[in-house]
Amino acid sequence: QVQLVESGGGLVQPGGSLRLSCAASGSISSRYTMGWYRQAPGKQRELVARINSGGTTNYADSVKGRFTISRDNAKNTVYLQMNSLGAEDTAVYYCNLHPPISRYWGQGTQVTVSS
Repeated sequence: QVQLVESGGGLVQPGGSLRLSCAASGSISSRYTMGWYRQAPGKQRELVARINSGGTTNYADSVKGRFTISRDNAKNTVYLQMNSLGAEDTAVYYCNLHPPISRYWGQGTQVTVSS
């Protein structure tokens, strides 16, 4: 059974950076496209970034140029480097396959951008 565990969130000042990690227990084939998602209070969950098996990446317009998704298949881990954070990035961040599989949603990691 696969579990996805997100970590690395926290409180950061505007303009700051964070690096999120998503560790997969069990086996997630490197053939799968992985994504980072986020859900802000009162809003629907949205796709932030995705990376396919070949390393091709796509980003939501709101994070393009600020966020970088990467993966280490040997470690079964996906990362999200977030720079130039603003209040609008405050959300719970999740990783999942893309398209997502409902039973793989984890607890997420809270990112709060505030001074």
